Amino acid sequence: MKEYWNQLASGTKKAASHIALANSGQKNRFLEHLYETILNHKADIIAENEKDLANAASQNFDEAFLDRLRLNDARITDMANGVKEMILLPDPVGEMSDIKIRPSGIKVGKMRVPLGVIAIIYESRPNVTIDAAALCVKSGNGAILRGGSEAFHTNQYLGSLLKEALTAAELPEEAVGVINTTDRSMVDYMIGSPEYIDVVIPRGGKSLVERINNNATVPVIKHLDGICHTYIDDAADMEKAVAVADNAKTQRYAPCNALETLLVHESIAPVFLPKIGAIYAEKGVEMRACEKTLPLLKSAGINAISATEEDWSAEYLAPIIAIKIVRDMMEATEHINHYGSHHTDVILTENHSRAMYFLQAVDSACVMINASSRFCDGFEFGLGAEIGISTDKLHVRGPVGLEGLTSQKYIVFGNGEGRK
Repeated sequence: MKEYWNQLASGTKKAASHIALANSGQKNRFLEHLYETILNHKADIIAENEKDLANAASQNFDEAFLDRLRLNDARITDMANGVKEMILLPDPVGEMSDIKIRPSGIKVGKMRVPLGVIAIIYESRPNVTIDAAALCVKSGNGAILRGGSEAFHTNQYLGSLLKEALTAAELPEEAVGVINTTDRSMVDYMIGSPEYIDVVIPRGGKSLVERINNNATVPVIKHLDGICHTYIDDAADMEKAVAVADNAKTQRYAPCNALETLLVHESIAPVFLPKIGAIYAEKGVEMRACEKTLPLLKSAGINAISATEEDWSAEYLAPIIAIKIVRDMMEATEHINHYGSHHTDVILTENHSRAMYFLQAVDSACVMINASSRFCDGFEFGLGAEIGISTDKLHVRGPVGLEGLTSQKYIVFGNGEGRK
């Protein structure tokens, strides 16, 4: 394993120096070839994915896990379209900004540059293989990808398509390395090799992210949980509030930006909760309610169970939701900052000053007004595909797109000046 790792990582490190100097046209040609290759090989991708789904089903993984693993025709098209949209995005590499003339006569500014080699460790979602590779190459970085063993066949096939597209664009195929073993020691090499790796990005369950964060000797861009809240203010538009709370929870259950805890102002609760409760009940969502919410739902003929303390800090990724009635917006923001994971939180209100206060008071990577938390996504934000949603506060926060995979260095333009 050590020999294999050194060979793979050194090859990507060398190739990354070429990618860093590639022009926008060459990188976009890679994306064009990748887009076409994905669409031309849909049937083969699905066939490999079916192998992984069958293996996962035989190991009794739950439906939420299988949903994250599954690639169907529509999802493959979405994956390809994410690549295509990235072609239209401006190349951040080489962008110069903040150029100022100093009293000495020199001009000082900043230039955006790639991070280097990015290691991505992820579980179950094979679309990450394409998203991550495309983002890394477009932003001038090399990438080493280690997907979960559950998606091994899909990831290996997608890796072959990446090499095909790199070769077609006359870029070194070693620029993206897809690890071809399920041996867990690879993770240790990835997070403990600063000579090869410049930053590691884990995408997976809380235990994986915590392990990497605790043991890595290279910088980590991470998020742990997606405990997302939606607060329904007493100044909310009822129709909007019902639609958003429905979409945020039920559009898809598995993503990290799905609603997990619904907070409702006490004065609007008697009207709002029976409306949204009926929708959740019809869609099979289990409601775990506080002591004030429970009787309101039951009086409307809606089944619910009592919430426990653990429910307020739970990421279900399933048709389950925690519901709590709060006195006001202040209690809502305090609850979010205490129990949340600093991912995505939403307020429904028509009161502008409250909305502005909520934006400032809630300490999360993404804070929204009158919109579903499901919009916290690189594609929806116009970033193209995303490599993840960071809840860190340093370097990058929120959906990590092209700019998030670069840093800046100072540049100086002179004309023979010397310091006095």
